[in-house]
Amino acid sequence: MPQRIPTFDLSPREPHLYDYLLILRKHQWLILSFLLAVVTIVSIATFRMQPVYTTTSRIEIDRENTNVLPFQGADSYELMADMDNYIETQSRILTSETLALQTIRNSGLIPHGEMQGAPSGSEAITSGSLANHRRPPELGAFLGSLGVRRVPQSRLLDVTFESTDPLLAAEILNAHIANFMEGNFRSRYDTTAKATSWLTDQLSDIKVQVQDSEAARLAYEREHQIWQLDDRQNITTQRLADLNKELTDAQSERMRKEAIYEFAKAGNLDVVPQMRETATFQELTRKRSDLYQAYLDALNQYGPNFPRVQRMQAQMKEVDVLLDEQKRKILEIMGNDYNAARQREGLLNEALNEQKGEVNLMAQSMVEYNILRRQAEANKAMYDGLLTKLKEANIAAGLKSSNIRVVDPAMVPSTPSRPAKAKNIGLSFLVGLVGGIGLALLREYLDNTVKTPDDIENLAHLPALAVVPSFTNENGTGRRGLVLAGASSNGHDKRIELVAQHLPKSQMSEAFRALRTAMLLSQADHPPQVVLVTSALPREGKTTAAANLAVTLAQLGDRTLLIDADLRKPGIGRLLNMTDGKYAGLSSYLAGVSSLDLVAVPHPAIPNLVAIPTGPLPPNPADLLSSHKLADALRELRSQYKFIVIDSPPVMAATDAVILSVQADGVLLVVRSGETPKEAFTRARDLLISVKCNLLGVVLNAVDSSAPDYYYSYRYYPYSYGYGPQEAADLYGKTDAHSSETEHSRYSEDDSQSL
Repeated sequence: MPQRIPTFDLSPREPHLYDYLLILRKHQWLILSFLLAVVTIVSIATFRMQPVYTTTSRIEIDRENTNVLPFQGADSYELMADMDNYIETQSRILTSETLALQTIRNSGLIPHGEMQGAPSGSEAITSGSLANHRRPPELGAFLGSLGVRRVPQSRLLDVTFESTDPLLAAEILNAHIANFMEGNFRSRYDTTAKATSWLTDQLSDIKVQVQDSEAARLAYEREHQIWQLDDRQNITTQRLADLNKELTDAQSERMRKEAIYEFAKAGNLDVVPQMRETATFQELTRKRSDLYQAYLDALNQYGPNFPRVQRMQAQMKEVDVLLDEQKRKILEIMGNDYNAARQREGLLNEALNEQKGEVNLMAQSMVEYNILRRQAEANKAMYDGLLTKLKEANIAAGLKSSNIRVVDPAMVPSTPSRPAKAKNIGLSFLVGLVGGIGLALLREYLDNTVKTPDDIENLAHLPALAVVPSFTNENGTGRRGLVLAGASSNGHDKRIELVAQHLPKSQMSEAFRALRTAMLLSQADHPPQVVLVTSALPREGKTTAAANLAVTLAQLGDRTLLIDADLRKPGIGRLLNMTDGKYAGLSSYLAGVSSLDLVAVPHPAIPNLVAIPTGPLPPNPADLLSSHKLADALRELRSQYKFIVIDSPPVMAATDAVILSVQADGVLLVVRSGETPKEAFTRARDLLISVKCNLLGVVLNAVDSSAPDYYYSYRYYPYSYGYGPQEAADLYGKTDAHSSETEHSRYSEDDSQSL
């Protein structure tokens, strides 16, 4: 099969509801703590509140005396077109400070316990007026306990009052509504009395004005002989409108004929409508066309000197003369029409001007008459209106009725209205839950670390080759650097970081085998031989990833070399139970004091795995790694081992990883989930790409156990390189076919002991 070039399909995955559920599970203790705190505070405050009783009275606000007055149009309320505004006004009066002061002063029930905020004998309450006095504290307490609400789609108002004493609440509310009704009646009576007195005075004066204005109008009418003024004015106005319309039509007709005449004078007679509509002109034109066609035929047949041809030519000249004469006549007719239209327009214009003068003279005569007539009509209308209102006021003054009626009086409440304990606790639970979820989402939003494969693909446009779960013990608590129970056959301890060797059936081992598969499939038939494993920052799990990757490669049956190139803080020797001081290492070879055969140490328990430890820590690691001896060593080791895995220092901590990356066939960047900042990750990616190394992908390490299962699926990774599902499955099966049976038989005994 031909070699395939990897193609990355890194389209971002759409957020799923399960992703948000994972966030909530991750911050479950924060949510529960906030929820418990809110519910506890609200519950304590609710049970410590003093019970408050609320009583309600319902009143009806009707139109003022709508059904009492015996004649139509006499009700003053008919002038009010907006009933809603009137009801709103009455509700404001119910909650006014003046009415509240009257209730406090007249009822004798207040000040009581809940109304006492200052000495009871305030000046405003004693005098019964708020003018020029300080606002009594009792008003604030009273109005705070009083409420008014309109019943929708009705003229009813629900008035409520709150108090810690249920009997006091009912008595105060009934007294307040009684004061409101009494004040409403008193206000209407005072207004009616004042209106009656004023109307009586005005009627006598207006009666004289009506008589004088009517006499002046009649005298002016007789003097100027204005008997049928309306008819004359209508005829004159109509004639002026007709003349104006005729003048407009004459102007349009004149402009149309003028345009056609000027167009014809310019020599364009053939396209003028009059030409096409004249029968004589059409007949001559048709005859000229027939003669010309016959002339052309004879000319082509006999030549120009043939008598018949010459005779036809003479006939065409005669027809042309007739056509020119016809055109001249038509042009003359068009000119006459144009002159007639212009003359008619002038006559109409003169008639219109004369009619305008006549209308102006009539309008001047009517000015004074209209003034006198309107003045007389206005005085008469005013007199009639005032006389009607006076009669209404006299009738209303004799009626002691009210448009406010109590539908339901205030009763003594039997149960408190607040606190609503169940409602408060339920709302506190809802607020605490929503607030806790909001805090969890905010905390997750502010977390600027790499957490998922989608973060890796979106930030670096690199595939997540493997997702390694975090190390956890039996209780689910993360532990690092642990030693498994029991001992191996060679007497060395089993370290938990080497899961590919000691726990081959675990999810972590499967993740490293997925990493191996993805790496081998990255270049199809020619997988990378020298692989550098590094990270952006320390303590991200690069050493563990390098060691387990080397173990999984060795389990394929191929000779694998694991090089600890971290000359600053080595870790391979600790993982493989190789004491640093016991073996010579990479630093010894690069310093020229040892050979590759001496520093390469086979692992006693893992076949096909050879390790080169760090050796003594040098003072100048970067200089040693930059020497040509490293390139020579890798060139020699390529011929001895199928795979070479190099563990290097973090990219951001030292330049060693960047130096080693150019010597490797591929680079794996390890990222610790939830700890590696996005800026550090992208900076490390940029540094590696800047030296044009082959960055294979990213290993996401220490992923939380609550991550979705598809993060760990080995079938997820080959797709990143452009293989279809069936191709990826075949390649994966081909790669692991050699190791499936050997791994099962080799580690079954160790698994039973450790588990």
